[in-house]
Amino acid sequence: MTRPTLLLLLLIITGPCFAQSYTELAQKAYEAYNSKDYTKSASLYIQAIKKGGLDFNNYYNAACCYALTGDKENAFNFLAQAIKYGYSDTAHLQEDTDLNLLHPDPRWAQMVTDAAAIAKRQEKFWDGLALSSPYQPDLSPNEKIAGLSKLWAEVKYSFVNFHLVPQLDWDSLYMAYLPEVTASTSTAEYYKLLTAMIAQLHDGHTNVNVPPALYSTFYARPAFRTRLVEDKVLVVTISDPELRKQGLKEGLELVEINGLPVKDYAEKYVRPFQSSSTPQDLDTRTYEYALFAGPLDSTVHTVLVDEKGKRLNFPVKRIPLADNGKYGKPAFQLTWLKDSIALVALNSFGSDKAAEDFLRAFDTIARASAIIFDVRDNGGGSSNVGYSVLRCLTRNNIATSSWYTRDYRPAYRAWGSPEGRYGYGDSYVDPDKKHYYSKPVVVLTSPRTFSAAEDFAVAFDGMDRGLIIGEPTGGSTGQPMFFALPGGGSARVCSKHDLYPDGKEFIGAGVQPDILVKPAVADLRKGKDTVLEAAIAALKKNAR
Repeated sequence: MTRPTLLLLLLIITGPCFAQSYTELAQKAYEAYNSKDYTKSASLYIQAIKKGGLDFNNYYNAACCYALTGDKENAFNFLAQAIKYGYSDTAHLQEDTDLNLLHPDPRWAQMVTDAAAIAKRQEKFWDGLALSSPYQPDLSPNEKIAGLSKLWAEVKYSFVNFHLVPQLDWDSLYMAYLPEVTASTSTAEYYKLLTAMIAQLHDGHTNVNVPPALYSTFYARPAFRTRLVEDKVLVVTISDPELRKQGLKEGLELVEINGLPVKDYAEKYVRPFQSSSTPQDLDTRTYEYALFAGPLDSTVHTVLVDEKGKRLNFPVKRIPLADNGKYGKPAFQLTWLKDSIALVALNSFGSDKAAEDFLRAFDTIARASAIIFDVRDNGGGSSNVGYSVLRCLTRNNIATSSWYTRDYRPAYRAWGSPEGRYGYGDSYVDPDKKHYYSKPVVVLTSPRTFSAAEDFAVAFDGMDRGLIIGEPTGGSTGQPMFFALPGGGSARVCSKHDLYPDGKEFIGAGVQPDILVKPAVADLRKGKDTVLEAAIAALKKNAR
């Protein structure tokens, strides 16, 4: 069978008057399949197809049912139809045990080959080599226009959050950038223009990435970070011990960059190029992630001030992007606080490691009087990693985010029908039957809590398992669609809009904490974690 998510999606397509009939039939077919009545299921899928359900899933699922009944001829017939109508997932095709009956037949290899050919043809159609030329210091005028046009088109037809930027005229923006990109004198200048253009969509999952050959021009950064705290730009983390020897320390206030007041510098050289969905995410990207980003071979001259007003002239040297990676936090960190409180930092869902390490340490963590989950520095990854942790906190199913994408159908547009939405809101994660923690739990969030980490916060918020304490999250998640651009660069466009299970919005706003606590300058300079201390106080208060 096709993956369950595909079946769920199939059931909610909106369309003309016959749509409800074929979706009902497909649903009944799916139910018959789950009851192992494969003959009935195949018959219902065929009825759905005859009623207008020409989606390849119906053909593929019918093929699976026929194979399970031993009818090899009909199984091959409907599998061929599924491929004809666009089925191309060769990995799933070869792993699907429903089709084991077909494997010894000489026709099987051809089915796999045909599906692979469909996949290759689809890839070539959407991301062909003609618009994916290799890097060169300056692209031709035609390549620049083609790249801008591809970016415009992909956004026009795939970007899901236009309703959050109602004032934006995307076509007019395209026309305004045409003369600018053709007048650019280098690939670096060209990509800077594309970055500024797409930033006007104000979406954290929609942005342009420069070619790898330009990483050292755009993405080199020093081995420390600053942050906007109570309207001051403070040094908050120092990764390289050598910087401390040179006089840098946490809590110093950054007041000037290259002779300009820091906020004037940020407004002119940093902020216009940041793709952000919320004010808090924009501040994070501007003052923490990108403030010092730039050419590797240049020095940034800064002025810092300590709490007593003493000024320090500090020349900032950048390091390569790859070297910055070695200073990152582990995906999972466990720290024991007073009163047997476990502080579990989940710093990344970029791999399964955070969940794997949590489960590995679960027996120890389970002895804690309470757990504080810290996702303040979690930029996302796979939502399933966070869900694997949440599964251990309940005996009930966990409702996860609902979502939708745009349902653009050219024929409907020709008929004058408005564009629809396609999505679902009945997604759940089962509890972990082997691991269960029933004692108090708190989650810490910040504007750096982003993407899949926000999906974690949304699911936790609906579990009624504890408080969310800290600041609103970054306010951007979804499914980005990646595509290549001329010169070796790429872009991504957010194609999926997520919501709370009940339809409550958090994109463009952030997941709101139950208790709002912002870091304080005075505490930061003393080495105190304002948000963590608030969480500990809340746990103690609730324990009384």
